[in-house]
Amino acid sequence: MGEILFLTHRVPWPPNRGDKIRSHHILRKLIECAPVHLACFADDQEEAEEQSDIQDGLASCKTVVRTKSKWAAGLEAIAFAKPVSLTSFHSVDIERYVHATIEHRPIDCIFVFSGQMAQYIPKDFRGRIVMDFADVDSAKFETYGAQGSGPMAWINRREGYLLKAFEKRIADRADYSLFVSKAEASLFHERSGVETEKIVAVGNGIDLDFYDPAKIVTVPEITDGPLIIFTGQMDYRPNVEAVESFAKEVMPTILQGHPQARFAIVGRAPTDDVKKLADKQGVIVTGAVDDIRSWLNAADIVVAPLRIARGIQNKVLEAMAMGKAVIASNCAAEGIDAVHEEHFLVADDVAAEGEMVCSLLDAPEEVAKLGNNARLLIRSSYSWDEQLSVLPALCGLDSHALAEAAE
Repeated sequence: MGEILFLTHRVPWPPNRGDKIRSHHILRKLIECAPVHLACFADDQEEAEEQSDIQDGLASCKTVVRTKSKWAAGLEAIAFAKPVSLTSFHSVDIERYVHATIEHRPIDCIFVFSGQMAQYIPKDFRGRIVMDFADVDSAKFETYGAQGSGPMAWINRREGYLLKAFEKRIADRADYSLFVSKAEASLFHERSGVETEKIVAVGNGIDLDFYDPAKIVTVPEITDGPLIIFTGQMDYRPNVEAVESFAKEVMPTILQGHPQARFAIVGRAPTDDVKKLADKQGVIVTGAVDDIRSWLNAADIVVAPLRIARGIQNKVLEAMAMGKAVIASNCAAEGIDAVHEEHFLVADDVAAEGEMVCSLLDAPEEVAKLGNNARLLIRSSYSWDEQLSVLPALCGLDSHALAEAAE
């Protein structure tokens, strides 16, 4: 085995949002296997200058700060009949780094994290290609297009159509295409026709040492009363839509029976629409916090009322690891190997979310039972080591392990 070229659309540290968490732990695993060269984008200069111990283990690293505006990316996408997802992440500097690294280093495997970065795989590369799509992005944009109206609906439909074709081309070429759950892997097979032998479900894990409720001593400054929380990056559209729906449609029901209840929206970069939700009774918008675990630890109930979701939700795994009772929508629960009413609660609609929250607030013993069962499940099945154990085989290091995984 020679060396690995790892391509990802965001700096994979610190692991403080869903995509960065997954790429961070995959990168750590790959560094254990072989010398790794990293090419990635940073959203701004501050992110580009972030430091991590993981850097010491890299053979080389190229970070490019994204400066292309949405308008420029959109015009480029129209001019070249490409998805905006690709033009937004196109960089001559990354192209040059990739070609130079392959030319001067013994790169046997290119590991691509997120579809946007697949555009950098050289046409003449003859080594192994592992493509981690994580989620079926084209399906997400198709959903946006179907639910929306006007110009944005057309843009999303176009994005979904073009991404679907691009995803298939890349998967046809790759040795393996990875998805975060069996449901996503199955969906991709149905949409693309790519043979199932080349499609592998590699789930997300949890840093069990970090998400240990026994180690949390800080407490957020909040008033008395039941605390319901949602965690996530608050400029991400599915998260925004989730908290708007919960604050406007579910909280009124909860407040009727529990007038002191508070719904805390915990996460960085809240949009203006999210900030306005703080004007509603019982709603708190925190913005970025020093330690998300302190809020999870203080919560009575954690909710994941996502209306659109793909793959496995880290926010759900994190809350369960902290021993919290979780109420998730159907799509937020998808892909998690847990049982409704044993490890968490799954709500079919807005009305069910309100009823479940109120029932749990009236039954603290049920809250404790769900939380304890959730914590035990995550600790037994969702370590990163277990979830990523097949990676060396996928990269060509351990064919015996790959055969066992296929069984």
